[in-house]
Amino acid sequence: MTVSYEKFDLKEVINASGRMTILGVSKVSQAVLAAQQYGGEHFFEMEDLSVKVGAYLADLLKAEDAQVVSSASAGIAQSVAGVIGKGSLFHAYHPYAETITQREIILPKGHNVDYGTPVEVMVQQGGGKVIEAGYANMCTPEHVEMLITADTAALLYVKSHHTVQKSMLTVEEMVTVARKYDLPVIVDAAAEEDLFGYYAAGADLVIYSGAKAIEGPSAGLVVGKKSAIGWVRLQGKGIGRAMKIGKDNILGFAQAVEDYLANGSESGESMKARLVPFVESINQIPALQATVVQDSAGREIYRGSVKVTGTISAKEVIRQLKTQNPAIYTREYQANNGIIEFDVRSVDQTEMAKIVQRLREILGE
Repeated sequence: MTVSYEKFDLKEVINASGRMTILGVSKVSQAVLAAQQYGGEHFFEMEDLSVKVGAYLADLLKAEDAQVVSSASAGIAQSVAGVIGKGSLFHAYHPYAETITQREIILPKGHNVDYGTPVEVMVQQGGGKVIEAGYANMCTPEHVEMLITADTAALLYVKSHHTVQKSMLTVEEMVTVARKYDLPVIVDAAAEEDLFGYYAAGADLVIYSGAKAIEGPSAGLVVGKKSAIGWVRLQGKGIGRAMKIGKDNILGFAQAVEDYLANGSESGESMKARLVPFVESINQIPALQATVVQDSAGREIYRGSVKVTGTISAKEVIRQLKTQNPAIYTREYQANNGIIEFDVRSVDQTEMAKIVQRLREILGE
């Protein structure tokens, strides 16, 4: 029997929440599937594959070097371990040894977020100790600088819609502080679409998710300075062994990067155009008020924002959308304010019609 929802008694899912790990993140193209198949059907010297694919991607991304890892989370843990160990084989074999004391990783307080797991969990897995700079609503270069000690291993900046956006220092300002103290900067840019800017701004290591904006298979990418990537690559002999990535996904991810650089993502204008009839249909349902809004982190992503004004709560609408088959998943971050957001990057017109119909059923039309 071929693979199907029915074979494993699974619900079909309409993904209007975005590139989310809980739903398998994104769909991959036929070209990526072909690259994965080639990887699955052949053998390689894995270290050679890792180094040479990394060099190939680094050339495409105008960086000194790159390392494909199993996920962006693995990228955080291995990058933290890398900047602590700095190429030490003893450290790779004994990553949590008490004799290694330079472990502090400073990040803005508003960047210590839960994206499915807390950022600090991945820092701790890499052997780091989180030091929060500033406050929940503000972090300046001075707030970061005043916390630097002899035990500081690196500065960490999280570029994400999950983080506090207002009154935060920029990546460039973080790099300026780091250079003053000869410290490396790690940027977690997991879902970001800009594959060049953060490295160009001076970050030593920049981490991306393979399956989000890039629409590749389960993978992560760390790009950066050659020495720092060497430190990360060494973690394959340590904590990275539990996070290894297969040959099929390395090659599939490389193809996805090539395709992404050639074709880009769907434009904001295209998203807005597809959203207009969707929003108009929702506005015909009593107790719902829909508009088109831009991503809160300023990315060129547009979504349908629906205010629930009737007796039923937004949280209850969200719950009911998930209960039937297909299950409909939305962005729930503003549910406490009575707002449901619909990300249509992975939703076609037929699925939009199903969403509208379900909303009509839930609201009693």
